[in-house]
Amino acid sequence: MSEDRSPRADLAEKIAGEVTLSDTPGATLRKWRTDFSVSQTDLARELEVSSSVVSDYESGRRESPGIGVVSRIVVALLDIDEQRGGDRIRQYGRVLSAGFESDVVYDLREYSATVPITGFYDAIGASELVSGTFERISGHTVINSIEAITTLSSDEFYRLYGQSTNRALVFTDVTRGESPLVALRVVTPTPNAVVLHGLSEDAVWEHAADLARIDGFSLAVCETDLEELLEELREFP
Repeated sequence: MSEDRSPRADLAEKIAGEVTLSDTPGATLRKWRTDFSVSQTDLARELEVSSSVVSDYESGRRESPGIGVVSRIVVALLDIDEQRGGDRIRQYGRVLSAGFESDVVYDLREYSATVPITGFYDAIGASELVSGTFERISGHTVINSIEAITTLSSDEFYRLYGQSTNRALVFTDVTRGESPLVALRVVTPTPNAVVLHGLSEDAVWEHAADLARIDGFSLAVCETDLEELLEELREFP
């Protein structure tokens, strides 16, 4: 991200680029609108159009929007977020400034106050396997473990994990949880909580619980649909 550009400008460029280059621009617009927790009605009001116009673009019933329409929609989403305090712009700004794309980091948030780990687990439907040293977290990061392992350099990998003190890390696309848990062994300090997404308790690597106890973090599994999980986290805490 350019040092003389604002997080808003970089994010606007990213969203517009994704929509314009997408084979399904309507679906991509819908994804970003829901990521910003903006209803079709609120977006339509900001654009001064009817809700059906927004719905038609997202469903593909209207011709694919040109760059002018895409630009207006992006500006509207960012304006709405700023009116609400700018939380989403700051969130994505942190991800982009750290050099991580949205296919690696699905969500990254800091909370205004620490929250109980049990409350975080309840929100996403996670089940704790091992209790940790700490009972509260100050934020969360949702990571595509396959993308992280296959695309990040060792420095980037360490930076992503190392920025996770007092946080919950949610790893998606895991088969047993071995790779992310082994990788955490080289990071100091470790997160307060780790969630292996898409796994049942029976499918977890047999040494996972031992590593969690050694490093003192809470370990949980979660089988909630990923989109539902991300939706819950947009409203949490």
